[in-house]
Amino acid sequence: MKIIITGSLGNISKPLATALVQQGHAVTVISSKPDKQAEIEALGAAAAFGKVEDVDFLTATFTGADALYLMVPPHFAVADSRAYHQQIGRNYAQAIQRAGVRRVVQLSSWGAHLAEGTGGILGTHDVEVVLREVPGVTLTHLRPTSFYTNFYTSIGMIKGAGMMGANYAGDIKVAFVHPRDIAAAAAEELIKPAATAGTDVRYVASDERTAAEVAHAFGTAIGQPDLQWVAFTDEQMRNNMVKNGVPANRADEVVDIYASTNSGKLGEDYWQHRPILGKVKLEEFA
Repeated sequence: MKIIITGSLGNISKPLATALVQQGHAVTVISSKPDKQAEIEALGAAAAFGKVEDVDFLTATFTGADALYLMVPPHFAVADSRAYHQQIGRNYAQAIQRAGVRRVVQLSSWGAHLAEGTGGILGTHDVEVVLREVPGVTLTHLRPTSFYTNFYTSIGMIKGAGMMGANYAGDIKVAFVHPRDIAAAAAEELIKPAATAGTDVRYVASDERTAAEVAHAFGTAIGQPDLQWVAFTDEQMRNNMVKNGVPANRADEVVDIYASTNSGKLGEDYWQHRPILGKVKLEEFA
């Protein structure tokens, strides 16, 4: 199969491209950075350089493809991240129609079933809506849960304050996922035939644990077995992020995501459609 991957050599796209090449597929990786060419080609993939803001580039690259893996590249400099997601979603939809591709796997997120109250995930919800409107496409919304790798932002708190925390309670069970498990699921979905047009949802998770268990696992791994999880208020979380240089609008997006974790809204659909868990467990990541 000829498969196009967006996301350059990111934490998901790189292992995804590697797996598909090893399976014998013709893989093209889209990147905005020409200096990635040698690394992309070293994987056995072809490189296509351009921006997801350019519909003509996307159309030319998508043409002739059997399947697409679509994600919205992070762009922290934009003033309105939801509007940015909507625009990239429309670009993808237009290019898919022009190129006539029939199989699409979109990197979405748990909580994307909700149209309000989930902060930074709302743009991903909007992309789902836009792509569902493209006719004749067999579409899979790949909805990973909370990324283990998001906890890298806790390193400063662990070093400086000797604790971990966010604005959700330590006894709430959360589903976490590793990028390698997302890549494995994406690879499985991309090679499915586009026999019948329609939309499917696949959740991806690696482990299901409480935040208190996360703190204990991390603490044990770094020689601080008494490391505790502290639940902040929404306002404390927002103020701490802004104090540490996060723009206020981005802080609001993160606070809303974790507030929806605390209320149970974020994971409500996930718990009704739990997947088979992936390979990378909490202790391995820790």
